[in-house]
Amino acid sequence: MDPRYSQPLARDTMAYVLAGGRGARLNELTDKRAKPAVYFGGKSRIIDFALSNAVNSGIRRIAVATQYKAHSLIRHLQQGWDFFRPERNESFDILPASQRVSEGQWYVGTADAVYQNIDIIDSYHPEYMVVLAGDHIYKMDYELMLRQHVTSGADITIGCIEVPRAEARAFGIMAVDEKDVVKDFLEKPAEPPAMPGKPDTSLASMGVYVFRTARLFEELRRDAADTTSSHDFGKDIIPYMVRNARAVAHHFSHSCVRSDGETHSYWRDVGTIDAYWEANIDLTDVLPQLDLYDRSWPLWTYAEITPPAKFVHDEEGRRGSAVCSLVSGDCIISGSHLRRCLLFTGVRANSYSYVEESVILPYCKIGRGAHLRRVVLDRGVVIPEKLVVGENPELDAQRFRRTEKGVCLITQAMIDRLPR
Repeated sequence: MDPRYSQPLARDTMAYVLAGGRGARLNELTDKRAKPAVYFGGKSRIIDFALSNAVNSGIRRIAVATQYKAHSLIRHLQQGWDFFRPERNESFDILPASQRVSEGQWYVGTADAVYQNIDIIDSYHPEYMVVLAGDHIYKMDYELMLRQHVTSGADITIGCIEVPRAEARAFGIMAVDEKDVVKDFLEKPAEPPAMPGKPDTSLASMGVYVFRTARLFEELRRDAADTTSSHDFGKDIIPYMVRNARAVAHHFSHSCVRSDGETHSYWRDVGTIDAYWEANIDLTDVLPQLDLYDRSWPLWTYAEITPPAKFVHDEEGRRGSAVCSLVSGDCIISGSHLRRCLLFTGVRANSYSYVEESVILPYCKIGRGAHLRRVVLDRGVVIPEKLVVGENPELDAQRFRRTEKGVCLITQAMIDRLPR
């Protein structure tokens, strides 16, 4: 422990997770669930990363603001995150949009999603607030960011990642000086500013912010009174504080948690079907960039009680097998062959089927003789016998949602429209 701190700052901190967004670029994957509730990694949801980071950092007061199609998310939070104990000064609040400020007003922006719950936050008296996007994949120790916030005298500390300048147009970019004081904030700029001393690199916002609670409340009340504001952190709060307060950038590389096998700082926005597919399939590598097996920084989630995965049949052409794949509990691989696949709970892969480079969400059933390559199957999809996907791009695009990189997203509604 740094001698300047008598106890971890996380003890006096609340993590507030913004989890109300749809994530429209995920298309049908978010027709029934919010983006933070989308499945990831075999048994988890995307939101589990932000929540696990908070718990592993020592934060024991957490709130989650929900809005868009929140039932799946709320059920997951109730099942998997109910271990907080008030007698230990712990709390876990689920805060759906509930017209608490006005009968005609839901959450109208990310800042408003915090503003409408100021009274609930204030009842816990946290000295610091860590405001988090609930839809990114990464491992981070927020305690280190909190310490920088205090020692730098910042009014707001903004978590940032380094990105190639050529790719920075897709992000909110920070222009900083040599001491990481933010001088300007530009949303998806045509000409992204470079970092000092790194002409080919820009500094992009991660959607992770640290405030003293009292200072945050001041900004939220000021913003709520501004009739021209969209009441959003990225569009309103951050630009205003960059201009009128002391904003400091925190480099993700300074607080990224890495196991011995992880060589790079891993952060992903899995906001498109291609990005989602790639991040999941990458986990099948022998040494993936993201280590889910790191027991020193566990990924907390809802731990279903399931029987073990089962592989059956041992005949030529009908052998239950999986190579370079992750297979979750309650899966039965019955005479099927899998290669570079990630299977969630309860999948059934039947005889003579072949599945390659695919992400199969819970309780899907793959019929006999089906051949699937580079697909994402939504939860509960039943693949007909002998269906072939991944060999005829034009036919795939007619039947399913096919991306530029040739990944097919398949839902049950798409299957039901197939000719019999």
